[in-house]
Amino acid sequence: MMRAFFNRIFGAKEPEPLPIAFGSIPGMLDEREAAARAMLKEQTRDPEQNIRNGIAQLQLIVNAIAGSEHDPEIHPKLKSIAKNTLPQYIRAMNTAMAKELPNDSEEFYPAAVECVKNCLNSIRGPGRYLQIVFPDEMKASRKGIDTIGREINAITVALGAYRKEMAALSDARSRYAAIISCSEDLAKAAEKNQRSRLRIDEMTGRLKEIGQEMAAMPSDPGMAQFTEMKSSLHQLTVQLEEKTRTYAALSMTASHVLRKAEKIATKQKHNDEIAFLKHAMALLSDHELPSCTELNTALAAACPVVERMIGADEIVLKNKEERAVFAETGRFCIDMVQICSDLHAQEDTCRIAHEALDAHPIHQKTGSLEREKVQLEAMLKKERQSQTELTEWQQKTQERIPVLRDELKNKMEGIIGRTVQYSDVFPESA
Repeated sequence: MMRAFFNRIFGAKEPEPLPIAFGSIPGMLDEREAAARAMLKEQTRDPEQNIRNGIAQLQLIVNAIAGSEHDPEIHPKLKSIAKNTLPQYIRAMNTAMAKELPNDSEEFYPAAVECVKNCLNSIRGPGRYLQIVFPDEMKASRKGIDTIGREINAITVALGAYRKEMAALSDARSRYAAIISCSEDLAKAAEKNQRSRLRIDEMTGRLKEIGQEMAAMPSDPGMAQFTEMKSSLHQLTVQLEEKTRTYAALSMTASHVLRKAEKIATKQKHNDEIAFLKHAMALLSDHELPSCTELNTALAAACPVVERMIGADEIVLKNKEERAVFAETGRFCIDMVQICSDLHAQEDTCRIAHEALDAHPIHQKTGSLEREKVQLEAMLKKERQSQTELTEWQQKTQERIPVLRDELKNKMEGIIGRTVQYSDVFPESA
């Protein structure tokens, strides 16, 4: 009595939390599931048997109605109705009760509900016309269905508790599986992260080596020769560009006058002259340098035509550039062919010098190092991005595990019915 008195004043002492090992949870859940199934089987055994008996009794009543005689004192009209509806009723009831009920409680329940529903529909349908003809039998049928309904209600309660328990067990299993999955994924991610760090270190180290090799290039024994060849190529290129500009300027000036001559020849319908002029203009305006022989032949044919038109005042030279070109067309032809020849020679010289420079070991090594550097930098950027994304995922997963752990603990407390605490260490990754 004193203990009860103090409990009322100070409150009953909270029970100590039940220690559970994380690794034992699947086994505990399996045991709870087995117990829940056994409980369901125990709670539904008698109701299921009563339902089977009730359906069998109901079948006997239906058989009795099918084989019974009508009361001779019943009104003829009622006899006619009973005669027409009785076969429908018997057929409907037999169909409703013909299906064998399963042994599994979860399958038994909907089958029994379906059977009772169909029997009720039969009684409320064609059976309602038989209540006067067979009052006792129909009353017994209703009573039998009511009895079956009460047994179904008992199964409803037991099945509801079972399904609630199974849902809780399923939730707990899903939380446990999620924790294990996160732990395994984190372990794999840690290995992947380590491999990524090794690749980053390897690429970073190689980039450092490339930088050192490129920094040491000026002291290479072949650098002096390479620099001299590079300078020589630059000078040759400058000379080629200057000669090309001279050729282009003269070609542009000559083409402008030749175009005037072509228009005049077209008006005069001098087809041969038109052809000479067009051919010369095509060679002078082409981006590709013509052959010297072809250029010489074309200018030798076109320039006399222009010279004749200038002498006839059909063409007026408007600036000093045009006058310089066509003051002496013979000299112009010789100069243009010479420039063309010089350009061909200079292009060949530049090409040979460029090929020699490209083939030089210094150039080969520098190009190789630069290409490798570009590739490594792109790979390093991609690898670092992947590592950043992986690290972010690891952090989110690490943060998720304590939440799942608490959710699992709450689920286990709801299943067991008391406070629990984990008695062991979780997987290292968790």
